[in-house]
This record gives sequence, C-alpha cells and structure tokens, in this order.
Amino acid sequence: METRRKKTSPRTRLVTGTLAAAALTAGTFGAVSASASTPERAQSSAASAASSAVADRNIHQTRHLTVDAATRAAQAALKAAREDGQRVTVAVVDRNGNTIAVLRGDGAGPQSYESAERKAYTAASWNSATSDLVKRLESTPTLKDIPGTLFLGGGVPVAAGGAPIAGIGVAGAPSGALDEEYARAGAAALGAR
Repeated sequence: METRRKKTSPRTRLVTGTLAAAALTAGTFGAVSASASTPERAQSSAASAASSAVADRNIHQTRHLTVDAATRAAQAALKAAREDGQRVTVAVVDRNGNTIAVLRGDGAGPQSYESAERKAYTAASWNSATSDLVKRLESTPTLKDIPGTLFLGGGVPVAAGGAPIAGIGVAGAPSGALDEEYARAGAAALGAR
C-alpha cells in the first residue's frame, strides 16, 4: 500500500521549522537558566541576610508612651490636684520632648501651660525628677540656660525597661513639691515610679 504524502508549501515548512527550533531553544535556555539561577538566588539570600544583620546593628529601637496612656496619666495628675483644690496644667512629653498630651485644669494660670511642658521635657531629658535637678544647679548653674528646660519641682520621668520613655510635668500649684506630688500621681496611673 502506498501512502501519499501531502505536499506542503515551502512557506509552511519554514514556519513549522522555525517554531520547532524556537521551542527547542527556549527549553534549552530555560533549563540552563534555571540551573544557573539557583546559586545566584542562594548568594542573593545570603547577601540579604548579611545586609539585614548589618542593618539590625545600626538600628536602635525605643519604646513610646501611647496617646491613651499619656492622657490617662494627665487625667490622674489633674484629678489628684483637683481633689486638693489646686488649679494646675499637666503636660506629658515623649522621650524626645515632643508633647503628647496637655490638660489645662479649670482656672489654671496662663503661665502654667508652658511651665508644665518645660518641666516634663526637663524630667524626660535627664531621666530625673526636676526637684532633684534643682539641687544640681548649685554646682552647675548654667544648666538652667539649656533651652526648653525648667528647673523647678513638678516634673517626673516615666521609664520602661530602665530607659526613660516620657516625662510628666505639672505647674500651677503653690509649690513645686505639690506639683511633683501630682506628677507622681500621673506616673502611678501608668504603674511607673
């Protein structure tokens, strides 16, 4: 039995041959490329891990007081002052001295707002109660010249893990000792000092 072969045009043969060659080339290139990229990926992963380790050594993480916690502390300090019949302003700043919350009590003097913020900033900056810092002025009087600070009783730091994370400042009571008592009430509301 004789099989008749259908004649194909030269154009069809050319297109078919080209497609077959392209498929063969793509398969070979894909296999070579896949086996070649495995070491590159391993090197890339190793480089990425090394870069991450270097980056971790160059990054310092800190803790921050939340707005809710700062507000709770300010409210507790204001409540303690109100119970004593005092009209004060309470400020809470973060570790960098940025104001998180300020509550100006009814009838608090106009100067109390800035004073409370500066006491909070001073306490956070030195991680020390401002009443303790007042004593340092005797030996280092130029401390009072540092911008934004106020060396009067009424500011206390807030720490977490042994590091300062905030400061609470109170101003407006007749003495720094009372202001500090109210600031400590605010810190106590956070479970600090």
